[in-house]
Amino acid sequence: MNIEIIPLIISLIPTTLITILAIFFFKQHTNNEERRRRFLLHREHQKQAFPLRLQAYERMALFLERISPGKLLFRMAPVGEDKEGYESLLVHTIDQEFEHNLTQQIYVSDECWNTIIAAKNATIAMIRKTALKEEVDSADKMREVILTQLVEKGAPGAAALLKIKEEVGDLF
Repeated sequence: MNIEIIPLIISLIPTTLITILAIFFFKQHTNNEERRRRFLLHREHQKQAFPLRLQAYERMALFLERISPGKLLFRMAPVGEDKEGYESLLVHTIDQEFEHNLTQQIYVSDECWNTIIAAKNATIAMIRKTALKEEVDSADKMREVILTQLVEKGAPGAAALLKIKEEVGDLF
C-alpha cells in the first residue's frame, strides 16, 4: 500500500505546481485587465471633464475681472450722492456675481478657490474701508478714493487671476 501512494504523490506534485502557476498567471491577467479598464474609464472621464474645468477657470477669471474695482466702478455708476447706498450697491453686485459662479468651485482646486474667495473679500473690504473714511462724504468721492487706491496698490484680484492662469497652464 505504501508503495502505491508514493508514485501517486510524485505524480501530484507537478500537477499541483502547474495548477498554482496557472492560478497565479490568471490572477495577474485579471488584475491587469481591471487596471486597464479603470485607466480607460479615467481617460474617458478626463476627456469629458477637461472642457468643463477649462470653462470653470474662464468663468472665474471673468468673475475676477467683473469685480475688479476699476471695472466695477465704471460699470456701476452712483445713482445719487449717498455713499452708504453706493457701497451697498457695489457689495451686493459682488455678492451676486459670486453666487452666480458658486458652482465653479467643483472644477477648480481648493487652493485656487480659496484665493478667489480671498480676492472677493479683499475687494469688499476695500470698498467698506473707503466708505468709512471721514474724507469720503459722497459716492463720487468714494469712487475717486477707490480708484486712487487701485492705482497705488493694484487690484485685490490680481493674485487670484495669476493663480488661475498658473493652474490652467498646468492643465496643458
